[in-house]
Amino acid sequence: MRIGRAAGVTDTGRKRLRNEDAFICEPPLFAVADGMGGARAGEIAAGLAAAALEEADAETRGAEGIVALIAEANRRIWERSLSDPATAGMGTTVTAALVDAASGTVAIGHVGDSRAYLLRDGAIEQLTVDHSLVAELVQSGVLTPEEAERHPQRSAITRALGTEPTVEVDAFTIEAAPGDVFLICSDGLSVMLSDEVVAEIVFSADGDLPRAGEELVRAANTRGGEDNITAVLFELVADDGVEPAEPAAETEVEGDVEAEAQESGSEAEAGAIRGAASTDTASGSTPPDADVSDPSLRRHGAGPGGRAAALLLIVGVLVVGALVVYWSISR
Repeated sequence: MRIGRAAGVTDTGRKRLRNEDAFICEPPLFAVADGMGGARAGEIAAGLAAAALEEADAETRGAEGIVALIAEANRRIWERSLSDPATAGMGTTVTAALVDAASGTVAIGHVGDSRAYLLRDGAIEQLTVDHSLVAELVQSGVLTPEEAERHPQRSAITRALGTEPTVEVDAFTIEAAPGDVFLICSDGLSVMLSDEVVAEIVFSADGDLPRAGEELVRAANTRGGEDNITAVLFELVADDGVEPAEPAAETEVEGDVEAEAQESGSEAEAGAIRGAASTDTASGSTPPDADVSDPSLRRHGAGPGGRAAALLLIVGVLVVGALVVYWSISR
């Protein structure tokens, strides 16, 4: 068995001005982190978690390996929050999958309310259990699943990465089968879409995982887009000796964040987003001393400004062209 197609997509959503999610789509490792904290601390926490997970080497395997990675991520976030008062109290969820194609297993590590799903034979199964207030109330019988979906505290989590010096990680291993599709997502997706809708969208894509990811984000936004939305999908296929295709490039599905900021009545935030949008990141390289809180420098995860930057560039070119024409005519 081997990893087939894979895709990652993230979006700011309709209600937030910044994207504090980060994701990894680098076979054999896949992960989603959903940051929390004031100012830009959520971005920092999610970025630190992603950076720690990316340091997995070829010897990292199984549930124990993924627990060690998440524990290291927790340590970095905790130490950063102690040394930088502006990030005190920050944290992040993390849900990660590490594929061992040789053994046909997928190790899952999980803290918080980002989720991992398995889609197999037309059905969907939630693999992780949310570390959230409403999930505990459902398990104790205080709330029904239907009541939990409408509960005002449905986003309150009971366990997060980086808020304590150590963290308890849920970790387990899944026996995979050819044709399995795994989905890892932030709660910005799972809160907006039922499992049945998620399954219908993924299976309707007929194996086109980039399209499935984009359709999931579009559906979550159509239903309100209350939070940042991130989805990472990958499939396992039979090892038929054919060279595997390169994973799909990560995608940032961004709306016009400047317009969204103005609609929310915050000109100051709109101006800040304009500034972020104009950052030049064409080279794709990250300076060694770069602050991972800068979304334009994060390899995985979307910062605001993708479409805004393109619009500003187009406007700039048009203005320069008009000035040149005017100067030529007036001579």
